[in-house]
Amino acid sequence: MKKWHFLNSYKLRNGVTIANRIAMSPMTEKSSFHDGTITTDELNYYHSRAGGVGMLITGCANVNDLGKGFEGELSITNEAMLPGLQRLARTIKVGHTKAILQIFSAGRMTNSKILRGQQPVSASAIPSLRPDAEIPRALTEAEVEQTIKDFGNATKLAIEAGFDGVELHGANTYLLQQFFSPHSNRRTDQWGGSLDKRMAFPLAVIEEATRVIKETADRPFILGYRLSPEEREEPGIRLEDTLEFVKKLNKTAIDYLHISLADAWAGSIVDSTQTTPVFEQIKAVLADDLPLITVGHVASPQQADALIDAGNDFVAMGRELIREPQWIQKVQNDDESAIRYTISESDRAELQIPRPLWQFLLESFGRGFPLSTDENQIIH
Repeated sequence: MKKWHFLNSYKLRNGVTIANRIAMSPMTEKSSFHDGTITTDELNYYHSRAGGVGMLITGCANVNDLGKGFEGELSITNEAMLPGLQRLARTIKVGHTKAILQIFSAGRMTNSKILRGQQPVSASAIPSLRPDAEIPRALTEAEVEQTIKDFGNATKLAIEAGFDGVELHGANTYLLQQFFSPHSNRRTDQWGGSLDKRMAFPLAVIEEATRVIKETADRPFILGYRLSPEEREEPGIRLEDTLEFVKKLNKTAIDYLHISLADAWAGSIVDSTQTTPVFEQIKAVLADDLPLITVGHVASPQQADALIDAGNDFVAMGRELIREPQWIQKVQNDDESAIRYTISESDRAELQIPRPLWQFLLESFGRGFPLSTDENQIIH
């Protein structure tokens, strides 16, 4: 039996040991109730994927009402959400799997229909560069401070619900990233302007979450941060900006850094002359005791091990764990030949894939989500 390196355990900064180096990537599943409470379909979906991976990171949960980005989104805005969140944490914590709740605010990446008539908010009144984007309202300084507290409150609720940690979602153009981005942040106060001032909001959210963990948690509690290294917008986040941000993150109390990439081995998406993989450039400035999670079209054990061997501490897998919930277990049982790399619509119920998630996959990732037809052909 081959000894895969991703099966090795890892001890985080805070002393928590993760059983293996595979994390389930946070994925949008659009399957919560309209008020953000958990559904049985979601619980079944997560339960079927727990017990193998070292960490299971949920899809994003909004920290306040203006943070809602799409219908069917999980919420962690107040104590009324606790019963459902407790069920979710218990559902994920099977065997050695650590339950990580991703928390966020969508910022300008929403609309007034989703917000039930409210105008979206952001760092500044600059719309995103996507079709039908609405012009957001710039958060006041008082609202910025309140949003920081909302992230802290969400962290407290996650602790009370029994999760093993939270991941602050500073990627995929949502609010934390919007404050860091020179495209969406045109402020002239303490929260915008220079690179250092654009870092101020995400660093303040980390500081607040750290304070809450220190004062509230009765056990070691994981704090992760996810970021997107670059933006295509002009002006936008460039890799040089992110490397400076990472140097600041080294000095915070986060327990891991998770980078969001379409291709784990990709170089810069805006500078074709920079072909060195982004993860290598980030790893070069990352603190030795701060582990890196990398994601991006990883499906096979060989692909995962190649990333570990190249210096990544963890590999996150998304769509492959939708297709193959028992991926880790099959590897551990020396049964790699049984790993599923494509699925049919007839497999949806067996794999506990909620129908809204299935539709989202087909509409948004059709070309990157292999689907068998009745003729056993693959749609790419």
